[in-house]
Amino acid sequence: MLSVRDLNVAYGDFIALHGVSLDVDEGEIVVIVGANGAGKTTTMNSIAGILHVRSGEILLDGEHLERKSPREIVERGLVLVPEGRHLFPEMTIQENLLVGGQAARSRRNLRVNLAAMEERFPILGQRRSQAAGTLSGGEQQMLAIARALMSEPRILLMDEPSIGLSPLLTARIFAMVQEINAMGITVVLVEQNVVQSLELATRAYVIAEGRVVLQGGAAEIRGHADVKRAYLGEA
Repeated sequence: MLSVRDLNVAYGDFIALHGVSLDVDEGEIVVIVGANGAGKTTTMNSIAGILHVRSGEILLDGEHLERKSPREIVERGLVLVPEGRHLFPEMTIQENLLVGGQAARSRRNLRVNLAAMEERFPILGQRRSQAAGTLSGGEQQMLAIARALMSEPRILLMDEPSIGLSPLLTARIFAMVQEINAMGITVVLVEQNVVQSLELATRAYVIAEGRVVLQGGAAEIRGHADVKRAYLGEA
């Protein structure tokens, strides 16, 4: 479904990604873990078309995406929930959702999808006229996810969806990831909560200093000595 091959990305003279390769099959939850600054967000933003790719390939069902705009990529069913949410804070909840549904692939179902999001996230329906910037962190994250779902994605990229949230809200976000996957949507997840993300993932990639240093089944990665030591606090 999604294949990334030998991806190289730079910020000026700084090489952020060195030959990153990964594969995501339809129906999977694939998690990308690594320390802060390892290149996880750069990988996600590159796949979503936000960052220019110096070299390498990004293929969705065999179609090259590396020179397409973010809008064109969304039209093909690949959508990013960015780190930090990036909502339109002065716009209402409903207006943010409607923005998410403007892709040609989903516009015909705009009102149906809006009703579905307000049913799935009742707090959003109850406060539809409230400015997005006045929501709590957890509510904003729900809105960011709902906005992405409005475009009817086939693949959802989720970058640090639990960052800054309480343990209770974090558990809700992880349950939501599973619910989204059960809807038939493939998920690529970047997460700081390594233990929880590896428990729900199919496969995992570990990135360090812009390179993939480990890959395999999630259980296999969870049991790897280096992962235990670096990310799980185990000797």
